[in-house]
Formats: sequence, structure tokens, C-alpha cells
Amino acid sequence: MTLSTTARRIGAVLALGLGLGCGGAAPRDTLLETAQTYNDGVRWQRFAAAAVAVPPAEREQFLDERDQLAEDLRITDYEVVRVADHGARAEIQVKLTWFRDSEGTVHDTWVRQRWERQGAAWRVVEERRVRGEAMPGLAEDAAPPADEATAPP
Repeated sequence: MTLSTTARRIGAVLALGLGLGCGGAAPRDTLLETAQTYNDGVRWQRFAAAAVAVPPAEREQFLDERDQLAEDLRITDYEVVRVADHGARAEIQVKLTWFRDSEGTVHDTWVRQRWERQGAAWRVVEERRVRGEAMPGLAEDAAPPADEATAPP
């Protein structure tokens, strides 16, 4: 047996092993892959792709809201800043850079996304602004307690 024949056999065995490893059931969605697909979809206005990460009962409303927002809102960039994975639940903080066509001023907004594993898939169940400029389509984080709001800096 020559070196090239041995190398081909090893290559074939490796390819077969990799192929068998990929031929089983589809792997569970990973949190970061799903979050990237969602945020890419929102950024590039591929809302149907993003909607896969939205709970099925909320998808139509999500698509309608995003289509309406897309008339004036442009997201130019996003960055995943922090990930806190708690098993079946997770929080991801994302920095969005955006502007409105009607205004032209670029803004940065930090968003907390709450994610839950529902079956084999991760779903984004809530998005709230945590700092930066208020952004159309985002809920505001809860107001601080009254004693914090009035306390001197």
C-alpha cells in the first residue's frame, strides 16, 4: 500500500465519519446562532427570517410592526455586547446603531433581549431599551423606584 493510497483511505474514513455525524437528527438551535439570525434579519429587513425566532403566536404581529417601522427606521449595525445563558432562559444585550430617514441623526441604543428555549428552538420573548436613545418599536425598561429617581447623583 502506498502513501497516497493510505492517505485516500484515511480521508475517505474521515469523510464517512463526518457524514454520519451530520446525518442524524438536526442539532438543537444554539442561542448565539439564533440571536445572530434574528438580529441580522431585523438589521437587513429580512423580517421573515427574523420571525423564525419569534414565538409562533406573535409572528404575524411582529411582521406587521416591522414592516411599518421599516418605512422610516434603518438599523445600520448591531453588536452582541453580553450574553447570560441560564439554561432554558437567557438574556442578551445588543447595541443597535440606527437612524430614521425622516431625521437623519444616527443613534445608539442598548437593548436587553430575553430569550427562552421552547422545545428545540430559542425564541426571543422580550426586547427592552436599557440605555441610549429611545428607539421606535422598542419597549422602555421599567422606571427606577421613586427613591432612586429623586436621589442626588
